Amino acid sequence: MRPTPALAAGGWTVANLLSATEWMLPSPASQVHTISVLPSQSPTPGHEFAFSNLTTSLGNGGGKGLAAGSPRFHVVRDDLLHPLANGNKPRKLDALLPLRCRGATDIVTCGGCQSAHAAAVAVHCAEWGIRPHILLRGEQLDIPTGYNLISLMFGNVTYASRSVYAQRDEMLYEHATKIAGSNGTVMWAADIIGEDLVVDEDTTDGNGSRRVMIVKEGAGSVQALLGVMRLVEYLSGLTLFGQDEKVHIVVDSGTGTTAVGLALGAVCLGLQWRVTAVMLADTLERYRQQEKSLVSDFEKLYPGIFHGMVGNDTHCSLVQWVERFSPRRFGKVLDGEIVMCRHIAQQTGILLDPMYTLSAWEHAVDLCRRDSEAKVVMIHTGGTLGLFGLAQRYSPQFTTGSD
Repeated sequence: MRPTPALAAGGWTVANLLSATEWMLPSPASQVHTISVLPSQSPTPGHEFAFSNLTTSLGNGGGKGLAAGSPRFHVVRDDLLHPLANGNKPRKLDALLPLRCRGATDIVTCGGCQSAHAAAVAVHCAEWGIRPHILLRGEQLDIPTGYNLISLMFGNVTYASRSVYAQRDEMLYEHATKIAGSNGTVMWAADIIGEDLVVDEDTTDGNGSRRVMIVKEGAGSVQALLGVMRLVEYLSGLTLFGQDEKVHIVVDSGTGTTAVGLALGAVCLGLQWRVTAVMLADTLERYRQQEKSLVSDFEKLYPGIFHGMVGNDTHCSLVQWVERFSPRRFGKVLDGEIVMCRHIAQQTGILLDPMYTLSAWEHAVDLCRRDSEAKVVMIHTGGTLGLFGLAQRYSPQFTTGSD
């Protein structure tokens, strides 16, 4: 059983913190679709199930017959948050980009050549009147597609060699220093958030010098947690999930920040929710280290809100970290996965990508068939534009006759 929401000094709760935060997104709302899992009419390896989107089919007289008593799960459609920068990326930037009020004129970040994080920073900075500077790993693509194209269109892109990129903190700081010039200043995002919550609107230097803020790759910081916690608060207010409902959330994990934010939000709001994160890019030990670091930073920054609800030992993890059903080197796509994404899209109208969101979908299907006590909820973390890059690498699998 979860504890009641923790009180900070002065009677503050995480709800107070979230209400006092300035946000990038005008609303935390996201569509929630209900998916029914049905036995396939022609089962083959990898295609044992068929799916029906009850959210749309019920309005058209569907959802009857087998779907009525079939296992089901819910999908939080964060992939619909923004036409170009969607999924968990705007969630993690939700409390970060409004820090322009601290006087930041430029933002520097980094990512791979098809980085959704880099593209999201470029797009949202442009929307907020901040100059984005993107350092991308590797060589410039002959024909940029997907997230690489978005970064190029909205941001100032520099390509870094893999040897330089390996020292990314030093690389980011050096690049930010060049942009700031002799009269400017460089700051890390984590340092700004630690200032008082009272914001002085006029924080820019009178001489117009540049204040450059560095955002680490993947936005893996406390600010990113706040935006994800805001989503948890919104979901807990829906009739579908209610304060007393048992909910089992599933999410794919790159840096692990989104998963930690979901779990931390559930604990601080006193919800009986579990979070399962599918590890895609690192080892279990590294993910646990990241979780411990983020929770520790949150406690230091907002003492009293988390209030030591969970011990500091590694055996008391907020997140259940699990392997993908078919583990592989990060970035590798297995045979049949692109076809599976196509089948799901045709049956439900929901577009997945084989690198990230398909892994969470597979676990959500498995959980809803085994866990009858909790409502299973998959967070759709986006990744749609990444399909354009995959289409270059796996072009034969994107032809109409490949299935």
